[in-house]
Amino acid sequence: MKLLIQPGAGVEPLVDAINKAKNRIEIVIFRFDRTEIEKALAKAVSRGVFVHALIAYTNRGGERNLRKLEMRLLASGVTVARTADDLARYHSKFMIVDRRELYLLAFNFTYLDMEHSRSFGLVSRNARLVQEAARLFEADTKRQPYCPGLAHFVVSPLNSRTQLSAFIKGARRELLIYDPEVSDGAMIQLLEERAAAGVSIRIVGRLTRTSARLQVHKLPQRLHARAIIRDGRSAFIGSQSLRELELGARREVGIIFRDPKVVSRLTKTFEEDWQTEEGSPKQEPHQPAEPAAEVARKVAKAVAKDLTPITPVIEVIVKEVVGNNVDVDLDQSGVEASVKDAVKEAVKEVVRDVVESVVEQNGVEHAR
Repeated sequence: MKLLIQPGAGVEPLVDAINKAKNRIEIVIFRFDRTEIEKALAKAVSRGVFVHALIAYTNRGGERNLRKLEMRLLASGVTVARTADDLARYHSKFMIVDRRELYLLAFNFTYLDMEHSRSFGLVSRNARLVQEAARLFEADTKRQPYCPGLAHFVVSPLNSRTQLSAFIKGARRELLIYDPEVSDGAMIQLLEERAAAGVSIRIVGRLTRTSARLQVHKLPQRLHARAIIRDGRSAFIGSQSLRELELGARREVGIIFRDPKVVSRLTKTFEEDWQTEEGSPKQEPHQPAEPAAEVARKVAKAVAKDLTPITPVIEVIVKEVVGNNVDVDLDQSGVEASVKDAVKEAVKEVVRDVVESVVEQNGVEHAR
């Protein structure tokens, strides 16, 4: 097993794997903007490799880009499927090469995640893991039910709560956690119980409620990692945070493993990040951020209030639609109110998505 650490590993390991593929590539995409990977997939098709991409039916604010990507991949000969819409989101990210090698990622196929965010990925040739990932890929591609076959292959919403709860309960000495948002009540209660039993628990990321037992530091850089290291001997890396939505309503995938070298390197990275944080301002006592929906409502209200009179614009549009020779009696105040309501709803949706994204990512990233 190999550990990919971002930033640092970059896009090269993924491109190299695609370039070396001989028979088939299966890739699950939630966000994507790496042209290097796109070109490598197209070249793989041109040399006879069967490339099958499963693309999320939606992501926050990026549906148009997903559809454009879908069309480009189809044009290059990639077989493309779209996930179902039965879950809140299909957020998993992984790639299988020749049914021999699994790339399980906590990061997306994006410049932001690979070059400017702390995140991790695992590369495994374990036959059972690869086979299980392939079973999940086929089930989600065909929109058929999937039943987990390996306890250490963690799939939301099917077995993640059970397996991660058991993993946390098994801690005897220490838990080191990377998580943009630890907010699930049952998981926080479980962490506090382990802390009360003498387990040292440190979280790089965000905790949404006050806890005297859990140490929490905010990483200075953007955080997109989901990882838990237990007693320096075993670890979890995946796409799911310890929050209810990602445990119970979305497709997320992770792996629990015991590879000593990988766990050691992951622990070393955590300690370095923790030391870096100790020299920077401490996080305020874990007060939850204002709910995204409330922030969105306030912004939308302010935008609608400041709209300039729109009746003249409406009149012009009506004339364009029906012509000058048709009399249309409009309730101007009613139309204006309806338009403002529509604007407010549109603004609320955009702002809510942006706020949720910032909370999820635990920080605002500068433009590339």
